[in-house]
Amino acid sequence: MAAELKNGDTKQERVNLLGELSGSIGDLGTFLPYVLGVVSLGGFSLASIFTGFGLFYVFCGWFYRIPMAVQPMKVISAAVLVHNLTPGEVAAGSLMIGLVLLVLGLTGLIETIARITPQGVTSGIQVGLGLSLAILGVKMIGKDPVLGWIIMILMLPLLKSKRFPAAIMAIVVGTAINLLLHPGLALPSISIGIHLPTITLPTVADFNRGFFLAALPQLPLTLTNAVLVTAAISHQLYDNQAARVNNKNLCITMGAANLIVAPFGGYTMCHGSGGVAAHHRFGGRTKYTTYFIGFALLAIGLFLGDDGAQILRLIPEAALGCLLFFSGVDLASAAKGIDNRSQFFLVLTVAALTLAINPAVAFIAGFILAKGMEKKWIKI
Repeated sequence: MAAELKNGDTKQERVNLLGELSGSIGDLGTFLPYVLGVVSLGGFSLASIFTGFGLFYVFCGWFYRIPMAVQPMKVISAAVLVHNLTPGEVAAGSLMIGLVLLVLGLTGLIETIARITPQGVTSGIQVGLGLSLAILGVKMIGKDPVLGWIIMILMLPLLKSKRFPAAIMAIVVGTAINLLLHPGLALPSISIGIHLPTITLPTVADFNRGFFLAALPQLPLTLTNAVLVTAAISHQLYDNQAARVNNKNLCITMGAANLIVAPFGGYTMCHGSGGVAAHHRFGGRTKYTTYFIGFALLAIGLFLGDDGAQILRLIPEAALGCLLFFSGVDLASAAKGIDNRSQFFLVLTVAALTLAINPAVAFIAGFILAKGMEKKWIKI
């Protein structure tokens, strides 16, 4: 089977469907813990969430033509778990952040932000985010170390395998070993039916906490990770195939998606550099990666509803942690090839601040440091 990959190019590349399938589940380490957490503790509808994510994944495959990641917004997810944000408050936050992203994209302001941002700052944030994902993966493995390290060791010789991709092995074999090691785990009983998204219209009061606890703290992470760094890593991995991936388009697609799904009980969605790296790390190379995961999420949401969560919880967290670890290391590898001392210092400084504090602080501090070195006010 062949597929045309490059925009306006006649170059053909054979599509490895097993690799695309493996790549499609490569980002589950980021996706599932957040989504299942808010469904369990926040009273959100899995049918609404999965339907929204599924549709956006399918759209991204069609529009971007590469394995573009679709992820839950992490700061907002943390706020749901820590501050008990309601579905109405999350919908309000989603509407506000969607509007801001749409304005930034349509007016071109995001391109101005990208143009004045030094490359070392973007690379540093990329390295910091990658290391943070890898560390989180190790912590997830540590919750069931015997299972986790078994899966990790089994994955190592399969990272480049096309016949038995590592991500598929981690999920399938990891789940089977988990059931053997924990015989007390009960298989869920499921019923197939039609589960439509629920209408969730925020009230005026929802916009208060929705702004201060959701939209405001989430926006800096979205602009750095889901826009600037996602555009950078997409072009590093896919070159001309990622012709449609630019800062403007990323803002517009995220903004429109959040505005559309918010009233239908959907969940805040963004792109993500770690997700792009994960899809690529485990074999995703074309739009078929996003089609696989998109239609799978649609099927689970529409036909299984909340029962789908019971099935997905059989996947051990340790296996998801392994996926997260390897994709995080791939994302962090952006530092390779930097031989200029001052640029290397900038990248490591921004990476450390990203890891220790957050990408927003790292962006501001890195921008000041880069401009200071450029003006010769700071010498490294």
